[in-house]
Amino acid sequence: MLGLDRITFDPSIMGRQACIRRMRIPVSLLVNLVANGKPIEEILEAEDIRQSLLYTAWLTQERVYPFKTAR
Repeated sequence: MLGLDRITFDPSIMGRQACIRRMRIPVSLLVNLVANGKPIEEILEAEDIRQSLLYTAWLTQERVYPFKTAR
């Protein structure tokens, strides 16, 4: 998936939630910390954060589906 080798899904870790490198650190936590102003240097490696943001962006892609209206 998108070459995100640091994002892992393991049923025995956090119930298969997206985590960083098989650790008990969910992607959602990293994104929340960054969004709330925690300095990146105080969280984890920059590549962990970069991949977390890429994964989150991929999950939240906006899609527009055209639909036909009845005439």
